[in-house]
Amino acid sequence: MTTPVLEAGAVRLRPLALDDASALFEGFADPELMTYWSAPAHAALAETEADITWWITNNADAAWAIEAEGAVVGRIGLYAVRAHVREVGVFLLRAAQGRGIAAKALELVVQDGFARLGLQRIAADIDPDNRASIRLFERAGFTYEGLLRANWRTHLGVRDSLIYARLP
Repeated sequence: MTTPVLEAGAVRLRPLALDDASALFEGFADPELMTYWSAPAHAALAETEADITWWITNNADAAWAIEAEGAVVGRIGLYAVRAHVREVGVFLLRAAQGRGIAAKALELVVQDGFARLGLQRIAADIDPDNRASIRLFERAGFTYEGLLRANWRTHLGVRDSLIYARLP
């Protein structure tokens, strides 16, 4: 199965490619954007390339570059948890934030996951201090399900997770 191209208005999702690394490195190298990520900001383009390679290899049917106005402004993907259950992750460059791009991309991916992949559940694992992500997922119809204490060891230390999910 291959990743389809998905579009809504000015937002276009296309299969993520290693060539997207240079555009995405700007964001992955930004310490503020990476605050709630599970790893620190990237120091070199090779780190972004390695992440993209992993996402493509492990999620070949559900890893997208987010384009707006013809430019790559982020990435979004669905990650296998178990059969028919995926976790969604979204990353948007600073210049693209506040324009509804993440919300459109998220809705496209959720609809594709339920329709094409036949998923029964799409979840999000969000740092409790990441208010912007919490708002994004709540507006997208995800329901808060609970707190996983000390769920991640990150560059910030041991962090909790808020679990949100959406069902078809």
